[in-house]
Amino acid sequence: MTELQEVQITEEKPLLKAPGGPDPGKDVELLTAKLLQEHGQKHQVETPYGIVTITIHGTPKPKRPAILTYHDVGQNHHSCFDTLFHFEDMQEIIKNFVVIHVDAPGMEEGAPAFPLGYQYPSLDQLADMIPCILQYVNFTSIIGIGVGAGAYVLARYSLTHADTVEGLVLINIDPNAKGWMDWAAHKLTGLTSSISEMIMGHLFSTEELSKNTEMVQQQREILSHATNLPNIQLYWSSYNSRRDLSLERGGDITFKCPVMLVVGDQAPHEDAVVECNSKLDPTQTSFLKMADSGGQPQLTQPGKLTEAFKYFVQGMGYMASSCMTRLSRSRTASLSSAASGDGNRSRSRTLSQSSEAGAPQPPAPTMEVSC
Repeated sequence: MTELQEVQITEEKPLLKAPGGPDPGKDVELLTAKLLQEHGQKHQVETPYGIVTITIHGTPKPKRPAILTYHDVGQNHHSCFDTLFHFEDMQEIIKNFVVIHVDAPGMEEGAPAFPLGYQYPSLDQLADMIPCILQYVNFTSIIGIGVGAGAYVLARYSLTHADTVEGLVLINIDPNAKGWMDWAAHKLTGLTSSISEMIMGHLFSTEELSKNTEMVQQQREILSHATNLPNIQLYWSSYNSRRDLSLERGGDITFKCPVMLVVGDQAPHEDAVVECNSKLDPTQTSFLKMADSGGQPQLTQPGKLTEAFKYFVQGMGYMASSCMTRLSRSRTASLSSAASGDGNRSRSRTLSQSSEAGAPQPPAPTMEVSC
């Protein structure tokens, strides 16, 4: 009979935290959050304006809103948000909220082309689909993150359903309808450029296009092989037919929740976002202008945007114990800002160290942050 030998098994990652060592429980939470992010559940929701596809990540948290995203033209939720939501520091946020990614009708992966003559919803109608989504997932409030056309959709929804929106992150938003000059220029461009090239000019800066960066090449490849290109063209047409949001500082038409406006330096929509900032309540609005980020800051600078978003949700009273990982590693990585609006740009401030310590912050005044 073979002699039994005693084998000593060493626990590589003990469940109990060693004194002064890392917290394995937190590592498990972050790993779980990452797995939930990678394996979302897809659902199709019926609305008065057609079926919309959503992807849900995470499990509901008591008394917390869902993070709801909406992508830009020429993208879907994967190409628009995966880089941001798969970023390592973002997992600290993922574990605290349910994330609902919305794909505009016909924009989800593998979507067939709509039949000829299909009437695509207007951006206002896309916004009117969101109550059906919230009813389907049984959520009463959201924090919205939108890019380009998606930012407009969430902004329109917030103006008509203010009681269900706790915060907005609007990237590359253009709140204005196209004027006659813009309309004429768009028509003229359409005569000499393909739909794909017009959308590329909408997504990326002139510098990025001239350098033909890797991201530009990838996006161009996606559009050139898109089987749903007719659908993308319909979404593009709806975006260019948008109505003016008619925002007015101090007026009746304005956002009732904290707002963070984001745009890349030299991005195609920089002027539009600056103008939008001038129309909003300075006590509720933060303006983040990101250097070296081009037209898609959520893809080129996910770390900086994640850190800013953490501060944003902390200011709303959530994640008070969350550490500001990037800033805590480097005290010199402060974000200096100057007050904007009303022509007064002399006052400046730096995001305080109390935020790093986890103290909830009140909504920041309108500010221009360069980072």
